[in-house]
Amino acid sequence: MSSLQRDKDFFDDGTPAPAETASDEQADQIAAQLAAETTRSADAATAPGEPVVLEEEKPKDEIDIQIDLLKDPDWVVRREAAITLGEMGDERCAEPLCRALYDGDWQVREVAIDALGQIGSPAVEKLIKLLRDWDVRKYAIIALGKIRDERVLDPLMHQLRNEEFKEYATNALVEVGQPAVPRLIEALKDKDDNVRKQAVLALGRIKQPEAVDSLIAMLTDKDWYTRLTAAAALEAIGDERGRDAIKPLMKDQDMVVRMRVERILAKWKKQAANA
Repeated sequence: MSSLQRDKDFFDDGTPAPAETASDEQADQIAAQLAAETTRSADAATAPGEPVVLEEEKPKDEIDIQIDLLKDPDWVVRREAAITLGEMGDERCAEPLCRALYDGDWQVREVAIDALGQIGSPAVEKLIKLLRDWDVRKYAIIALGKIRDERVLDPLMHQLRNEEFKEYATNALVEVGQPAVPRLIEALKDKDDNVRKQAVLALGRIKQPEAVDSLIAMLTDKDWYTRLTAAAALEAIGDERGRDAIKPLMKDQDMVVRMRVERILAKWKKQAANA
């Protein structure tokens, strides 16, 4: 090997020099090979005969649009969205309408309650869970009263024991109506005074004749207010059995009870005379 060749193969410090760079023609060949391999890999990833679909955002349907509007800063928009969701009646609307019970505007909460009543049974379990939250318990109770589903009865009956929410529960049971009567009749024997009183009130407002005998039994309750409301409930139902049953209360030890019974009997007497 000549000294000139050795000079080309080594640097001045004795380290080997790098090989000469590939020619432009060789670089083009390598690039072409890499492009071909990339194309084959892409073809292999796509199933034969299957068109390549570009990822696109799925268009929202009307329900999704209305659900999004429940987050609008304008309370009027939120209110209208809640009304619309109720009218749609789809079970997908139940969860967002339950969230609307937390809305800062009472008008939105009010229509959300009605809307949940329109949704019906699909909303029951979600509303029952909301009874655990004091902040929305009142609204959940009212909404449950708008749904004709036997699952609402036990939770509503339980709320009769709650001093703060018993009135809402009573109103809800009255709205449920006849299906609640057997549970309310059973509650007349409860040891809790509040439960008995609220059950009497509810039965008087529902006005089902099947409750008459049980209400007559309440005329001898130890609590004067329960006796009073039982007499008023019998008046509301208007059954002949109740008229005879309340007469002994003319001698009740409580003056308020005596006065109320006198008015009831006088009213019935007047009605009979005008009949």
